[in-house]
Amino acid sequence: MARRPIILFVTPPYHAGVVESAGVWMPLGLVYLAGHARAAGADPIIYDAMSLGHGHHDIARTLATTKPDIVAVSSITATEPDAREVCGTAKRINPGIVTILGGVHPTFCWEELFRKDKNVDLGVIGEGEETIAAVVRSVSAGAGFGTIPGLAYRSGGAPARTACRPLVPSLDAFLPAWDLLDWPRYFYRPGPEGRFAIVSSSRGCRKECSFCSQQKFWARTWRGREPLSFVTELEMLRDRYGVRVAMLSDETPTVDPARWERVLDLLIERRVGVDLLMETRVDDICRDEAILHKYREAGITHLYAGVESGDQDTLDMFKKDTLAAQSKRAIDLINGAGIVSETSFVLGGPGETPASIAKAVELAKWYSPDMAFFLALTPWPYSDMYPSLAKHVATRDYRKYNLVEPIIKPDAMALDEMRRALISATGAFFMDKFNRLGELPPWKRDYLVKVLKLLIEHSYLGREMRAMAQGASMPPEIAATLAGRPAEVDGK
Repeated sequence: MARRPIILFVTPPYHAGVVESAGVWMPLGLVYLAGHARAAGADPIIYDAMSLGHGHHDIARTLATTKPDIVAVSSITATEPDAREVCGTAKRINPGIVTILGGVHPTFCWEELFRKDKNVDLGVIGEGEETIAAVVRSVSAGAGFGTIPGLAYRSGGAPARTACRPLVPSLDAFLPAWDLLDWPRYFYRPGPEGRFAIVSSSRGCRKECSFCSQQKFWARTWRGREPLSFVTELEMLRDRYGVRVAMLSDETPTVDPARWERVLDLLIERRVGVDLLMETRVDDICRDEAILHKYREAGITHLYAGVESGDQDTLDMFKKDTLAAQSKRAIDLINGAGIVSETSFVLGGPGETPASIAKAVELAKWYSPDMAFFLALTPWPYSDMYPSLAKHVATRDYRKYNLVEPIIKPDAMALDEMRRALISATGAFFMDKFNRLGELPPWKRDYLVKVLKLLIEHSYLGREMRAMAQGASMPPEIAATLAGRPAEVDGK
């Protein structure tokens, strides 16, 4: 191929009303892949159909206009059907387009994928940067793909795969193509005006949580970026693209205490001034009690720590490697540090009942995070817990594998009853929180009033929250915000 091949990176047009409530999130994984595709000789385009609100008809028009040689789509389990449809659309427009599916789902379910969909040519298994670069070079040379490590493909019409590709030793060697993003599109609704970025300071997790896809994807490894490299990148995003808020995509950013404290110290010393949102483990929060003031000084304003359950037997079943008592302590520490605290509880196992759900809601109120969500236990088909729960799995419609729709039918509840109970549980927690706003510092009250409005207007909880709001005696600041008037919060 004489010219540089065009590779179109596409986000599948999937929406579950979960992350949309917080803002518009950039496809960080595609930023990294596009950078490596460009270095390998391609002309990459990032087409964020999900954030644009585009459907499959829009995607077809874009494919016809851009005329790509390669179409690459990233897929988690919930987005797999739409990702495959993108590949099918590409093949209808031009059967010669090389279609690629990457991400968590094809990494583990590549055999199923290639058996049921002839429109997918290649599956990237595991970390994709070097693999996508190798694919670009093969397309440019008119060569085959059977010797490229980290790929699934068809051989004689049957699913096949090559050898595993080793993980890249240094994350600082990656080449993110930040310039290919449509930056004005990405923003964080509750935060300050300015661009919203997703950033990465580490990859991986060494734990063994039985419900988690990430520890499986990274084979229980962990790699951290050099602190100065990461902080310098944040400064560049601030200065070049106007980034004011950034979320760490890291699964476990704080796993190396010395490295993490160095990151915090650099953020403080260099006065980076970017609000940071992140998640970490409750045991790491308890470990860092003496330096939590540095979290806040470094710009961390929102911290998610997964509680998952207040029952130790359940935590042990999940292989969380934490103690129930640590969860309450961690949330108290986050609140005490002046950081927005968020957590989640996983419900919907075979033995779930309305009474056990009500107990979980009361426990969440007692833990007193600023935000709590009740999520459906979702045994991904490749998770460690799947074999023990397979007989309870009620649907193989992957679009429902989004932590909102129940996948397991409890013995004592119908699926639809379980779904309504999950939504009602989250709604009940937030209404209790909003009716106790007076217990919070003024800035947190203001923040949570904004959150309520966002949940009503942009999330899957909207109907439930509106119904509760209409039937409750709302604090004045909430009523004013919902009516579109400036909120008058005591103490401000």
